[in-house]
Amino acid sequence: MSVRKRGLGRGLDALIGGSAAVTEEASAAKKEAEEERTKAEAGTASEDTGKAEAAQTKAGAAEQTEASADGRDQVVTLDIDKIKPDTKQPRQVFDQDRLEELTASIKEHGVLQPLIVKKVDDGYQIIAGERRYRAAKAAGIDKLPVLVREYTQQETLEVSLIENIQRQDLNPIEEAKAFQRLMDEYGLKQEEVAQKVGRSRSSVANSLRLLNLSDDVQWMIADGSLSTGHAKVLLGIRSKELQEKLAKKAAAGQWSVRQLEKEAKKALLGKPAPVEPTAVDKAYQQAGEQLQEILGTKVRISYKEDKGVQKGKIEIDYYSEEELERLIGLIQSLR
Repeated sequence: MSVRKRGLGRGLDALIGGSAAVTEEASAAKKEAEEERTKAEAGTASEDTGKAEAAQTKAGAAEQTEASADGRDQVVTLDIDKIKPDTKQPRQVFDQDRLEELTASIKEHGVLQPLIVKKVDDGYQIIAGERRYRAAKAAGIDKLPVLVREYTQQETLEVSLIENIQRQDLNPIEEAKAFQRLMDEYGLKQEEVAQKVGRSRSSVANSLRLLNLSDDVQWMIADGSLSTGHAKVLLGIRSKELQEKLAKKAAAGQWSVRQLEKEAKKALLGKPAPVEPTAVDKAYQQAGEQLQEILGTKVRISYKEDKGVQKGKIEIDYYSEEELERLIGLIQSLR
């Protein structure tokens, strides 16, 4: 699954603090990191990943030295047994191959970039750096460099989410669920979530739409069997049964997005031809279109005739709590 680099608004700097001062130690570490990267790029494929990981961690260590220059963020060393992962962190899936590569790098170079943790009753909880923690345990490391910070639960989620987005480590479903948590648990609106993670509101809204897919389809996206492009096509299919059927075929056959679009159209066209609408049907359809234009979202009007009396219902689609509030306000203003 291709991943596109994205800029971030506040980023980790705004949340974990730091200083603009650059010490000689930081400059030297950065230079060393660049040399490591150059060597890694020139090396063989088997050596490349480990050295590149080491270069990244050295660069991170250099950046952290800058942040610690004002004395505010001091790196301390903790026994690894006193540190535990956050079971509610956004990232739940870890690529085993990349984890093994990082383990090999840590065996050779150690953990050069500190984890971010917070004090809890029975030790310290990881806010950022669980992959380094897992690799260090696998490498037999018994002590880890950390930054101990005081964070609220909301700040903990924000930092963990931003750190993972910056590293491009979250799959699309993990990312969507993290956005939803910020909204559900802390009352943030889509615009506020977008501002915190440096995304557009439409990007966050599109991410959240992935959660409308069935659990089985979400798993296929999470494990990389399907891309967000495939998801967009599947979201246009209202039948969950057909949605899952096409998703499984696309994953098994490694269909491109274009191929899935063609198969979806074929499946939808294969349904029985609709009955020719009557004059009454057309009138209700026109009324639905007028409401749709006023409300700015999809509207459906269905009706039936019972003993000469027409009855029915109006369905209005919304895709977030924020949009529901907008629709309620708009309807109230029409009174």
